[in-house]
Formats: sequence, structure tokens, C-alpha cells
Amino acid sequence: MNQHTALIVVDLQNDYFPAGKWELDSVESASANAARLLDTFRKRNQLVVHVRHEFPTDDAPFFVPGSQGAEHHTSVQPADGEPVVVKHQINSFRDTDLKAILDDAGIKRVVIVGAMSHMCIDAVTRAANDFGYQCTVAHDACATLALEFLGKEVPSDQVHAAFMAALAFGYAQVISTNEVLESL
Repeated sequence: MNQHTALIVVDLQNDYFPAGKWELDSVESASANAARLLDTFRKRNQLVVHVRHEFPTDDAPFFVPGSQGAEHHTSVQPADGEPVVVKHQINSFRDTDLKAILDDAGIKRVVIVGAMSHMCIDAVTRAANDFGYQCTVAHDACATLALEFLGKEVPSDQVHAAFMAALAFGYAQVISTNEVLESL
């Protein structure tokens, strides 16, 4: 990977952390791994794009506009000059300038980290692949939560594994943070 590679940090916001409105399993370890990647990309002067989700109204279950819960977590705060994309949809490309930011910088490859594995990580990875970017997902720098379907609870580790497996099947290289760092 080289200067044509960007790191996209998706929705690592306070509401997903302990005491937040929508706490995810393993979010602290995922964020710690994302922070390691963030530090490396910064040291290498490679593009980092932060994505922050806000719901469009104040009656949202989490990520209420202007709230502390909607702010970036301290572990992955944007630095001066790093682009921040605010989105109102699951897909980080939809109705945002994410693609323009990447294209203006000549980006060909993206490394994706953040939350939630089964929603925004899945959506941004599939969209990035569809736009022609080579995608890598650092699976241990992503987090999710348990889900329920037809009365059956699906544990968060199984939700995460299923979505990472699907992305690895046809949309992205899905590897650990250490493997991403070794490849830089």
C-alpha cells in the first residue's frame, strides 16, 4: 500500500461506547486498533477521512445532532486538516462528498475501520468496491452488537463473523490490524 491508500474511520462515536446510547460489543478494542492505524497513516502522511453519522432529527435513538454522543470518540479524534464527512445515511458515500475527497487525492485503495460491522462498515465497503476502490477491512478494528431475527438472538461475534466473511468473499481483503500495518 502506498500514498494512493486512505484510511476511512467510520462512526467511532461516543454513543457506541460504554455509557453511550447504543453500546457495541468490543468497541473499545476495535477503537484501539483503529487508533493504531490512524497513528501510522498520520506518520506516513497518508489521507485519513473521518465519517460521523448524525440522524437528521432530535428524536433519534442515538447520534442526535449536536449531542456529545454524536461526537467522535477521544481515541480517534480528527486532527486539524483531516476531512470529516457528516452523513445521515448508512452508506458513507450516499449524499456526501466522500468520493470527491478520495478522488481529489488520487486514492485507489481504502482501509476501512469502525462501526457497525453489519451496517455502515458493510455498506461503505460494498459501495467503495462498486466505485472501483481496492478495499481492505481491518476486522479487529470494527465492532457491532448482537441482533435478533425471527425470535432468535444472534451473538455479536457471529454477526461480525458473518459480515466479515461476506465482505471477504467478494468485496474486500479482510485482515487483522497487524496484517494491515505489515502491508503498509
